[in-house]
Amino acid sequence: MPSYVFPPLAIPTLAVAGSADLFPVHRVYCVGRNFADHAVEMGHDPSKEPPFFFQKNPDTLVPSGSTIAYPKMTHDLHHEVELVVALKSGGEDIPVERALDCVFGYGVGLDLTRRDLQGEAKKAGRPWETGKAFEDAAPCSALVPAETTGHPAAGRIFLNVNGVLKQDGNLNQMIWKVPEMIAILSTLFRLAPGDLIFAGTPAGVGPLVKGDHLAGGVEGVGEIALTIA
Repeated sequence: MPSYVFPPLAIPTLAVAGSADLFPVHRVYCVGRNFADHAVEMGHDPSKEPPFFFQKNPDTLVPSGSTIAYPKMTHDLHHEVELVVALKSGGEDIPVERALDCVFGYGVGLDLTRRDLQGEAKKAGRPWETGKAFEDAAPCSALVPAETTGHPAAGRIFLNVNGVLKQDGNLNQMIWKVPEMIAILSTLFRLAPGDLIFAGTPAGVGPLVKGDHLAGGVEGVGEIALTIA
């Protein structure tokens, strides 16, 4: 038996809806600017950009219904509601037509972003981790198995802040669909069981302040709620 120099940290997990089972998380990938209206909102031309990806750390996941602290070192925390794709298998160079075979299920996530720190990193040509991978940066609902949801290619995705609708789109507006995301991502990384993919956000992202309550969802998948302490 190995002897650890200190007790290993627990494996991050997500609940599985309707079950006592837990989904062990391996990596968390995010697709940038995957809705055309959000790409335009952020000052980019979606017709000219191939997909790009960044990561959040698995231990930044927090369950729906949580209350989290307003993050340190930012004055411009933003919300981004997203479909979350959970993989049960992986590999490299996965063909598009086989990509959905890798999917365990789906959830609803929030890609919380320290926009001011992300903006500073962009201007300096530096990585985005300080803007994207901080503590509690990836709230996520319980996962619903694909055998229950099917593979949603359309359906409303929305977010309210303090009861006011801020983001309202449809999954059919995604530039890169779920099978394409998986296939392209598998050319860059060896995907594995337990990987999550945050699939991009519609337009309407904006700032949050202490005391805000967020509530949103993806039609046919689930809902998410979060409070900023």
